Amino acid sequence: QVQLVESGGGSVQAGGSLRLSCTATKSTYSGYCMAWFRQAPGKEREGVASIDHDGTTTYADSVKGRFTISQDNGQTSLYLQMNSLKPEDTAMYYCARGTKPGHCGLQSHIFGSWGQGTQVTVSS
Repeated sequence: QVQLVESGGGSVQAGGSLRLSCTATKSTYSGYCMAWFRQAPGKEREGVASIDHDGTTTYADSVKGRFTISQDNGQTSLYLQMNSLKPEDTAMYYCARGTKPGHCGLQSHIFGSWGQGTQVTVSS
């Protein structure tokens, strides 16, 4: 079973940038949808960005134009480039792998494998 490990979180000031990485171990995630989710204290988990095996991407309205999801050719590493960060982007960020090839989007029920998360804190 694939294991997902996130890295790259940290603390930045508003307007700054961070790049999150998610590495798949024990298996690749080739052929599956991959996504980034986030959860802030006291709030529900929300989908941020997804990328399907064919490279099709989907973004939440709140991050469009600021965040970019990408993956390496071997589909073992997933990235989230976050620019123009805002305090409201502060959250724990998780990467996730879909359960069925061909199913992709920002709904959490699509995903069955999750990483442990990496914290992003944006100060004003």
